[in-house]
Amino acid sequence: MTVSFAHFRRPLHVMAAAVAALALVPAFAQSVPTPELEAAVKAVQRADQADADQYAPEPLAAARQALAQAQSTRNKKEALDFALRAAADGDLARARSEEAVATAEVGQRRAEIADLQRQLGEGGR
Repeated sequence: MTVSFAHFRRPLHVMAAAVAALALVPAFAQSVPTPELEAAVKAVQRADQADADQYAPEPLAAARQALAQAQSTRNKKEALDFALRAAADGDLARARSEEAVATAEVGQRRAEIADLQRQLGEGGR
């Protein structure tokens, strides 16, 4: 007697659908952003807005790389670690960028003060 797969037609479809659904569960679970991942995205965005590309490119690159790894990994623990690292590096890039801008502004103000002092010194003679 030859066994035909026609007898298993319905169960095979059900099995195929179940396997496909189970394959999508990890991808769907990873696509739901966690608070840490959202914080990392916002930290990188704030660094971008602070011109960290110009003033702090290394920590910004590290933040972007860690964020990409957090978004692509399927391991929740690793994703959390990468997201926390991305947030920290993004905050560091923003802080260094803001520091560089502030330092440049202080230098400009000091040059203006020196120029005014020179003008006052010349006018007093």
